[in-house]
Amino acid sequence: MTHSFDKEYWDQIWQGERAASMGASQPNPHLVRHVRGLTPGTALDAGCGAGAEAVWLATRGWQVTAADIATAALARGAARVTAGGGASRVRWVEADLSTWEPDARYDLVTTHYAHPAMPQLDFYDRIASWVAPAGTLLIVGHLHHDGHRHRETGPPASASATAAGITARLDPATWAIATAEEPHRTVTGPGGREVSIHDVVVKAHRRH
Repeated sequence: MTHSFDKEYWDQIWQGERAASMGASQPNPHLVRHVRGLTPGTALDAGCGAGAEAVWLATRGWQVTAADIATAALARGAARVTAGGGASRVRWVEADLSTWEPDARYDLVTTHYAHPAMPQLDFYDRIASWVAPAGTLLIVGHLHHDGHRHRETGPPASASATAAGITARLDPATWAIATAEEPHRTVTGPGGREVSIHDVVVKAHRRH
């Protein structure tokens, strides 16, 4: 199945039957592990969805810009941060990340499974350019498999990447790669069914 990943697509997702479970998700464990030791500053959560990661960052002292194309996702995020605290440290922005340009650079730019209407690696190039000097880039995405993919359960190939594919786009004169992993983890899905998640995680520090 081919997805356009445009505003209409994401609005339908966030108004559909999956929205409730997506909106109640916990912050991504890779974010928790890789950001916990950083000094809080300004952060951009690119493709924030219902804001689990943005709220987690805000409650730990980060000043967060949470950007997403889906209006319903942002509404869920705003309600979530009000209930969980940190509301004054999150700015919600409705934005098409394939064309939007921020008005500042950030000490941390992070994204978790976001798929805008552009090639996946080009999207990672865009968000990398929004990291301030001495800042951190954290990408968590769907791992691309060269072999067979279950069409019913796996992400489209166009929405996935490999660690090597991402790090090859980061100029070593500008970036120091701290993490380039392709970890697997198991989560409990709908109906208590265990689901295997195949991730790609890249963390890099901007030299200048």
